Amino acid sequence: MQTKLTSADRRATHRRRAAGAVLAMTCGSLLGACSAPPPHQSTLAQVRARGVLRVVTLNAPTTYYLGAHGPQGFEYRLTNAFARQLGVRLQIEPVLDAAAMRAALSHGQADLAAAQISADARWRQFGLATAPYGTVAQLVVQARGRPHVRDVTGLTGARVLVRAGSPQAAMLRAIRAAGIPRLSWSEQPPGAPDPLALLEAGQADYAVVDANEFEFARHIYPELSVDFTLPDARPVQWIVRPDGADLSAAADRFIHAAHDSGLLAQIEHSADAETADFDYLQARRFQQDIAQRLPQLQGLFQRAAAVTGLDWRLLAAVGYQESKWQMQAVSSDGAEGIMMLTPDAAQRIGVLDRTNLWQNILGGARYLAEVIRTVPRHVPEPDRTWLALAAYNVGYGHLEDARVLTQKLGKNPDSWADVRQQLPLLAEQQWYDQARRGYARGWEPARFVEQVRQYLAVLEWFDTTPLSMRTPQLQLRAALAAPVPRYN
Repeated sequence: MQTKLTSADRRATHRRRAAGAVLAMTCGSLLGACSAPPPHQSTLAQVRARGVLRVVTLNAPTTYYLGAHGPQGFEYRLTNAFARQLGVRLQIEPVLDAAAMRAALSHGQADLAAAQISADARWRQFGLATAPYGTVAQLVVQARGRPHVRDVTGLTGARVLVRAGSPQAAMLRAIRAAGIPRLSWSEQPPGAPDPLALLEAGQADYAVVDANEFEFARHIYPELSVDFTLPDARPVQWIVRPDGADLSAAADRFIHAAHDSGLLAQIEHSADAETADFDYLQARRFQQDIAQRLPQLQGLFQRAAAVTGLDWRLLAAVGYQESKWQMQAVSSDGAEGIMMLTPDAAQRIGVLDRTNLWQNILGGARYLAEVIRTVPRHVPEPDRTWLALAAYNVGYGHLEDARVLTQKLGKNPDSWADVRQQLPLLAEQQWYDQARRGYARGWEPARFVEQVRQYLAVLEWFDTTPLSMRTPQLQLRAALAAPVPRYN
């Protein structure tokens, strides 16, 4: 169980930046009061006595952000699993930058920092590094269509951007010291435009970023592509408060066990589901439609969300997958409009005119809410919603057939990951002959859900940004208006 976050948390900024998002490292901060622990009580004992694991992180798609179903991101999932193993609840707090995380550790305001950290000498001054739980490749990214360079020597004399204080900046310093003295770059401080936004705006030649970050960002910046990968991937670790040797040892045991049990791979798969199957033309169109179509529809999605209790971004993602937000869309089976309502679905939920924009969006929202309510209540989120989306696409009866088949094959019928693997089997006679509703094009709902999840992830990330930065075009406008970076 995680702590309910405040409205201030929900205004956490695009890529860890916004005025007022810095955590106040005081006794009154959200990370807990400064009551002194009993004498000689170990850090792990303090965590268990408190009943809370206090984690600081950064607001980023690869670490932590607020989605339609609450907190999301790889670091959230992994630290939440660690907290559950310790028998405590997770209290996670996004802060502005690495300096704020280090301050939280050194002042005893956090038990660990989790933000895809590579434990260099500076980090080790402020805490204890756990065993690595993975590695991340480092990509050199440029605008599409530019000539490629083969290696880092080709960056000399070029305008290279990284985030200030980032592992990429440390890596470039090491490369320069190792024998490329003419290598230079500019470091973007917190509050400045994202290096990738500046790169797409033409204010840089290259940016150096984590591979897992770019997997997400390429949906937002489709005009960028990978030029080459730096030779050494960097390890990623947690940093435990400096007096927390026993907590660090417990984290090491958890990480090794999570690797051996497959839990780590499962968490990675869940995080990857929002970024897979990049298609340049599709991503570019989505970027344009967010800027041009979504502003005309967002208010209606929000009204429908208020009526049904669903998240408006989920409704918008479903609508985009169904119709690309085109009211005139019509399918071969008679479905119409933004939410592609069929005549049967419209009649079932009381929609009189599917060609009416508001009725269409509200009808789709009501139908999805009804399907979600039909999924057994014991199924946890977000699996319940993913299963409901599959039913929205293929019909609840076929979903139930897939769940029954999943159980027959020894898998978990309440897990979307397991049901998704079995859905395509409904198109094979060996299996659909055993199904109550017979044949179904089971690969279609599997693909439908994955596409909706990708669109939702992008919309969630845009929605956590300041109003002036909520579309790619506005991001580029801000990047173009920003001072030109100084390269050193």
